[in-house]
Amino acid sequence: MSFPTPVQSFIGGVGLSLPVHALLILNGDVFGISGFVHRAVLGRKEPAFAVFGLILGGAFIGLLEGHGPSPFPHGISRVVLSGLLVGLGSKTFSSLVATLTFFVTGVITVQLLPSKLPHADIMDWSLGPNGRALLGTQIAVSALLGSLARHFFIHAGHEIHRVFVQVIASRPPAKAVSAPQKYQSILRSLVVLATGFEFALALRFSNLSESTRVLSFLSLPLSHSFDPSLAFLAAGALPASIVLYQFFRGSEQPLLGGRWSIPKGNPIDMKLIGGASLFGIGWGLAGICPGPGLVNLGRAMTGGSGILPVATWLFGVTIGGLLV
Repeated sequence: MSFPTPVQSFIGGVGLSLPVHALLILNGDVFGISGFVHRAVLGRKEPAFAVFGLILGGAFIGLLEGHGPSPFPHGISRVVLSGLLVGLGSKTFSSLVATLTFFVTGVITVQLLPSKLPHADIMDWSLGPNGRALLGTQIAVSALLGSLARHFFIHAGHEIHRVFVQVIASRPPAKAVSAPQKYQSILRSLVVLATGFEFALALRFSNLSESTRVLSFLSLPLSHSFDPSLAFLAAGALPASIVLYQFFRGSEQPLLGGRWSIPKGNPIDMKLIGGASLFGIGWGLAGICPGPGLVNLGRAMTGGSGILPVATWLFGVTIGGLLV
């Protein structure tokens, strides 16, 4: 039996928006996990820290829970194919149309190639056995990132005031090296690591890390196995993300330097639709995408079970990304 978790999923959805926003205002980067994986494979430092943060968060969860992730509800060949298709499709889209496309193809895949899923039972309105520990740890990490953002926001304000006063006094402003300039690379890497770790905690708390819950959601309400937990996740994540981006993104100047790297979206063409469709088919085959894959790898490493299937799936994602 499966027990939908509306409270955990809703709070976890809100929690997912926090590290995403922290990475945006501090580093100016989008929290794109597929991009992190592909760029980390090519040797990029900050994406590698993000990947490590997600795995480290999963390892912490595995120690907390005392076991690895739930097994995939199907064989290894389907896991490999899923990873390969997700990898092939994950480089080609970043738009609402693409998101809708991969969701619809995921639903169609689950209908045509169903998995053996547990029946859904009554809803579990609790925080879960480890919910308080996960939530408390995320709040602590989020508070740390918030303090860092506040410190450099105030520092930036002082620098603007100093330059303004010197210009008014007709003196050339003295050259000053701020903390973000001196330690920019280290700070940016630590922020990526911390946001990856925090994202992993929220991902597990929301239950998006469980492939059977994703597949049960994609099976739609007419199925006996339908689990609406991910709808509660969306109800928490989307409003929180919209409010944070619309009202709390500041001047669009990253506090730790670098560019404001918000993608403008790809043109809607066959490449976008095809890539999103491949991603959706892969998602529907195994019920997992790169974020949960990395978190589950960490969980498997410290939980003592499930390493091979998760590592195999991630290997397929990596190979698929290199082929595009």
